[in-house]
Amino acid sequence: MYLYFDDAEGNVFRPPSEAYSFILRVTIGCSHNACTYCNMYRSVKFRTRPMDEIIAQINAAKPYAQHIRRIFLADGNALVLATDKLLQILTVLQQTFPRLQRVSCYAGPKDMLNKTPGELIALREAGLKLVYYGLESGDETVLREVNKGVSAAEAIEAGRRIVAAGIKLSVMVIAGLGGREGSNRHAYNTAQAVNAIRPNMLSALTLMLYRGSQLLDQFERGEFVPLSPAEIMGELYELVSAIELPEASHCLFRSNHISNHIALAATLPKDKDRLLEDIKAAQRQLANVTDWDPYNNVE
Repeated sequence: MYLYFDDAEGNVFRPPSEAYSFILRVTIGCSHNACTYCNMYRSVKFRTRPMDEIIAQINAAKPYAQHIRRIFLADGNALVLATDKLLQILTVLQQTFPRLQRVSCYAGPKDMLNKTPGELIALREAGLKLVYYGLESGDETVLREVNKGVSAAEAIEAGRRIVAAGIKLSVMVIAGLGGREGSNRHAYNTAQAVNAIRPNMLSALTLMLYRGSQLLDQFERGEFVPLSPAEIMGELYELVSAIELPEASHCLFRSNHISNHIALAATLPKDKDRLLEDIKAAQRQLANVTDWDPYNNVE
């Protein structure tokens, strides 16, 4: 179980792979907080945290210093902080936790683009080893419709900057985000974005309709038609089929999020053929689900 020493407002979210990390909240909420599919930070007003609040969390974790090897900087986009402040935080973490191996964070595309290449390299050298990036889609129309706040070209450039700085990049995409009408475009253009970015990790989540999100309202007005579980697998098959990474690449693919109908795992490009077979098998299995109701995926 992850370590958490904070009583600030709002809920805490972390990637599945940070299950045993010390969660250090350096911001509250998300500075963008306008994506139509997301309700994670709707209940809190975004703010950056002063150093005294951050130091208080670090001091609370000190008794566990010998056990802390990974630290995740929350909330939604820690890279919104000024580079000097992030470097100060990373320095304190290195001094406090002698067995620390990795610091990671979520990052939004605008914040990644606002960092210069030199700033990103400095952050990597100070201990920021992994960034989780919600690309969600590589399709221009889908990004605009879900109000991601960047163009497809900008979304790709943001990811490429992290990779170029030598920071490991975990990209998240959302199967079904384009709805039935935009499914083919979403799959193909998202694959092209992955090809251009060449992330270290790729996670495929499945669209869920969250209460309080604009996308749920659009669905209930008949303006958005979600994909069935079998259709999600069909879209995922098209996405993976169009991913063409260099033979020397080693991209870990996962679909083990709570939103996913079936968990899948592979290393791309090595396991691509086997992964496509697994997706097809999952599609056949889910085609037998005849009582599917979109509200089963409402959270």
